[in-house]
This record gives sequence, structure tokens and C-alpha cells, in this order.
Amino acid sequence: MENRRAIEWSEAAWLNQPEAVLADGSNLLVTARKGSDFWRTTSYGFVHDDGHALLTDFGVGTAIEVAFVASFEELYDQAGLLIRVDEQTWIKAGIEYTDGAPYLGAVVTHGRSDWSLAPVPEWDGREVTIRASRTGDAITLRARCEDEPWRMVRLAPLDPGATAAAGPMVCAPTREGLTVRFTSFAVTDPDAALHS
Repeated sequence: MENRRAIEWSEAAWLNQPEAVLADGSNLLVTARKGSDFWRTTSYGFVHDDGHALLTDFGVGTAIEVAFVASFEELYDQAGLLIRVDEQTWIKAGIEYTDGAPYLGAVVTHGRSDWSLAPVPEWDGREVTIRASRTGDAITLRARCEDEPWRMVRLAPLDPGATAAAGPMVCAPTREGLTVRFTSFAVTDPDAALHS
């Protein structure tokens, strides 16, 4: 992309400080607190707003990309990208461990959360990039593993007048010791079209 710019980790601010954060060259190693998650009400009946996200401004007409490497082992281990307006309006997309395998999924929350997902066992332990393009009243979420083609994950609504932030996200709802290696964080032009 012509206008791609790396975002320095120090340019963004933490929503809910993780257990540990360690710079490793250009990478950032983030260890989640046990019990951390983002979810609102649906099916489970609880509200969690204590997941970890390193957020920067996310305006209309831009895209945010986050890349990471992780091997997930426990139920609901997750990493990816969070887009946040407020505690009731947010979107997360990435890899989450459920039913014994990593899944590519997204949660869209407008008061209540929903969840869509598809298994990607072949992505375990490999670099995954999540891309969110913000155009008009929509967020287009895509993902890829290493240099494979982009996959469409979700098209979701977001008020074009909303002030939003976005960036790397990690949660460990059920265990201690989940560490994720984030390998890049960038802003670029949004996808030119919904369909290629």
C-alpha cells in the first residue's frame, strides 16, 4: 500500500494494562491477565470489559493492520485487533481458541455482543495479520496467514460520526501465562472495494 506507515508501540495507549509488556527488537511481547476478556451479555449473561488493547485513533478513510504470532492452548485464548468507540460499541477480530482448535472470528458489539467464527487449525503458531478498513458507515475485516491471500472475515456497521480507536488486542479469559508476540502495527489506505 502506498500510504502505509508503521505505528510505533509508544504512539498508542493501553486500555487495561496487561500483566506484562516487553519490547523484543521491533516486536512487542504482551502477557494477558487471567480473566481478561471483551464481551457483553449475549448467551453468557456477563459483561467483560477488561481485555487488553493498545489503541490509536482510527478515522474514516483509513485502515489499521495488526500482525501477531501465538500458539493458543486454553479455551478462549485470543489475540487480534480491537476497534473501540466505548464500552458498549466495539468490534474485535482475530484468532480465538475454542473446541480444541484456533478459529478466525469476529465479535461485533452494539449493546450486546455477537460472534462469528471459522476453524483455521493450519494457522496455529504462524504469523496472522488482521486488517480493518473504515469507510463510510462500515468496517471491513480481513485476515491472512503469512503471505497467503486475504480472507474476508466480516462486514460490520459503525457510525461514520463516531470517534473510534483501534489496535492490537489480547485476552486470556481462563488462564495465566498467555503471551502473544505482536510483530507489526500499521495504518494504511482502506480497501478500495468490498469485493476484489
